[in-house]
Amino acid sequence: MTDSPAPEPQVLPTTAPTGRVELTPAAEDLLRRLTGTHGPVMFHQSGGCCDGSAPMCYPRGEFRVGASDVLLGHVSGDTPFWMSADQYTYWSHTHLTVDVVPGRGSGFSLEAPEGVRFLLRSRLLTDEELHRIESEPPLPTGADQVAQGLSDRP
Repeated sequence: MTDSPAPEPQVLPTTAPTGRVELTPAAEDLLRRLTGTHGPVMFHQSGGCCDGSAPMCYPRGEFRVGASDVLLGHVSGDTPFWMSADQYTYWSHTHLTVDVVPGRGSGFSLEAPEGVRFLLRSRLLTDEELHRIESEPPLPTGADQVAQGLSDRP
């Protein structure tokens, strides 16, 4: 038996200007089911010990975004994808793809009862993508949301 590399996941476009984060069709399907059950949701990627650094999916408004958290963009239309500032420093040079795989994820993330978990796959940004990012305004933070009177509630 030989190990073969995992096939490249298909991705669906994001609304972020540089396409910093996208979903595979499997993740898009799961997200659609979760929003059908739970209403609007959000993703948060942290570097905490307990979640294994996996993207967590929460009902929108039930997770408080930190002042330094960074909004990478929206997936599946209007689903925000936030990342802790420390993680963003590490991942800022990569394109992220949210996939879904069988297995047990965190009990706090909405997909846990489904017997699957969200997983981040990454690739380095191309020189062209990096150049575009450098010419764009900085990504919004949780502090920007507060300053603008916005909420993470639906």
